[in-house]
Amino acid sequence: MQRKFSLAAALCVLALVLAAPAAAFDNLNPGSAEANLDEVVPVNVVFVGYDFTPAQKAAFMAELPSPGTAAEPAYRVIERYPRFYDENAIKPLGLDYRYQYNVVDAPDAFENALWAKLSELATPESAADGQNITLFQQQYNDQAKNVLDVADNYFIDAPTVEKWLADNASFVDTTRNTVFFVNWWGMGNTPRAGFKFHTYVKTGEPDPDTGYDFGVNRQSRKIIAWGGTPVAGPNGDEETGLASERRIWFHDLSAGPESWTENWFVDGGDADDDGLADYIIPAVWEYLKAGGLGPREHRILASDLGKVTRYVAMNLLFTPSPLYTPNLTFPRQPRSIDLDLNTFEGWNGVDASTLFQDLPFLLDEEKELMPTIVSAENQDIPFTGDAQRCYLQFVSDHLCFSDRAPYGPGGGANLFLWAAQNRPLWSDNDAEYQAPGFNWAVQQAPKAAGPLGFADDNWIDGSQSGIFNFIDPTIVSLGYGLTTTEIHEFGHHFAMSHPHDGFDWQTMTDYGPEGNTIWTWSGDESNSIMSYVDLNWDFSQFDRDNMHRYQTAAYWRSSNEIARLAQQKGLNLGTATNTADLALGFARVFVAQHNYPGAHLVAWVAYEVLRQAYEATGNTVPASQHGWDLLAAQKRGRGHVFVPRYVTDHEVGAGTHRGQP
Repeated sequence: MQRKFSLAAALCVLALVLAAPAAAFDNLNPGSAEANLDEVVPVNVVFVGYDFTPAQKAAFMAELPSPGTAAEPAYRVIERYPRFYDENAIKPLGLDYRYQYNVVDAPDAFENALWAKLSELATPESAADGQNITLFQQQYNDQAKNVLDVADNYFIDAPTVEKWLADNASFVDTTRNTVFFVNWWGMGNTPRAGFKFHTYVKTGEPDPDTGYDFGVNRQSRKIIAWGGTPVAGPNGDEETGLASERRIWFHDLSAGPESWTENWFVDGGDADDDGLADYIIPAVWEYLKAGGLGPREHRILASDLGKVTRYVAMNLLFTPSPLYTPNLTFPRQPRSIDLDLNTFEGWNGVDASTLFQDLPFLLDEEKELMPTIVSAENQDIPFTGDAQRCYLQFVSDHLCFSDRAPYGPGGGANLFLWAAQNRPLWSDNDAEYQAPGFNWAVQQAPKAAGPLGFADDNWIDGSQSGIFNFIDPTIVSLGYGLTTTEIHEFGHHFAMSHPHDGFDWQTMTDYGPEGNTIWTWSGDESNSIMSYVDLNWDFSQFDRDNMHRYQTAAYWRSSNEIARLAQQKGLNLGTATNTADLALGFARVFVAQHNYPGAHLVAWVAYEVLRQAYEATGNTVPASQHGWDLLAAQKRGRGHVFVPRYVTDHEVGAGTHRGQP
């Protein structure tokens, strides 16, 4: 749910803070680059239809990260992008997690009720699209080493199943992060009575610009997992929101096989033609049916579910690290943010910014993530001169500014360089911070698998700069306008990662959906605009939780720096530092209680109290703009730095994952 930051709310919180007893300087730490937050995060895992032996459960647990201690947390939240420039550039937010595991077998009555509900919801695929099975179930049937053929398929509405789990799993606290591993097939060589081959669907939320419903029209969007839906309502999920706040993600290996995780591909080898041998987590019967272990004989079902729990549910959904820093202009955190769109109109006879961009829709969705966003606007820019030349050389991968050789030799930095050198053309003072976006509307797709968009950095140290989005006849024919790309890319700009790529603290690795972790595509099968699955345009409950945590840490770090600046100048801020210290103490308590909006609010209060006191002395809290820093001629930029494909690959069209039929 959106929490509006208002003066009235701040005064209420301040009244509580000021009424608290005086305390030592326990939370504010002048000059520290980290907050001081830790949380014991409950993680529920519910096995539904899996009857694992003690040894199998031990194998499952062995895949999970160690729970951690106060001295050695299980997970430290870091800024991810700086590591792509320097793997030793570890930048923690000061937000540490320990995990409290609760692994349970669902009661028999619950399992039986779920099987009955799934059977009731199941609609024969032939009734929906005239086919008996999906394209990718047919591809599974066509494999040489599959252990059975899927003869028919049923569609089951994924949001309805999530709501049913929320309403009926009374034996576990689903207000806390909960994974349901569902197995309707059973644990034997043959399926349990009443089993139906099935895939889940999510329909009824078409692209707002084109009206194209990916859930209806794409076989690749028939899925095996879903969850993370916020509550219903104008500040939640208007289409399929839950009745009350829950944190549920379910994963069903008895569904499919499917396209999204490539688990139809059971012969072994390279499923996505990227040159890497892929570790596929197949349908459950491939583990259980005679002969089904084949090339996966070393892959044990329970341990594979443990991998999904750790590397998808925990690292990508429940407690991920941000892609970029949540401190937008450190140490100043902006009081107001404008989504400033600029469209290059190069599509002859088409006003793309009007036809394929819905600014009120964009604003409503983005404010659910960042309550300080106040406006969204667009201006059209002629597609001429350097703007046109740099775009064309971006497409052909040639550097468009000869005096910017450190950014070459390719043209990947061209659009950033144009924007950085033309800031007066697009920059204004409509808000304290402009989040700039640039739309390139062109007559012809630059290539068969053109980009939808990307959120760029400064090509120096991983500070976010602006977002770049693309529209052309081919992109529109595939179902996309500009608005949903803008929501997604601004999500990155404000720090959110994809739910298919992330960072594992205990192994210090960034990873994505390729090779041994190709199955992390399953994180996309959640109610998040940050996925590629294109079934909804909301930020998930997990996204909202994490952004509240990130902003709590960001305001804490900015508060530390304002306190340092005051000390450096010998300024007396009166009671402001003690008030801020107490407010940050409340933030620590709220995080420990999993009250993330509350923590965000009181950390903001701490920052505002210090900022107002500091500015009352005649000083201004500085605002960095590192996102638009330019390299000196002798320096080297990101052209010489490896950035993982899965972080930046937002392509659509033939041959791409998102472009599958």
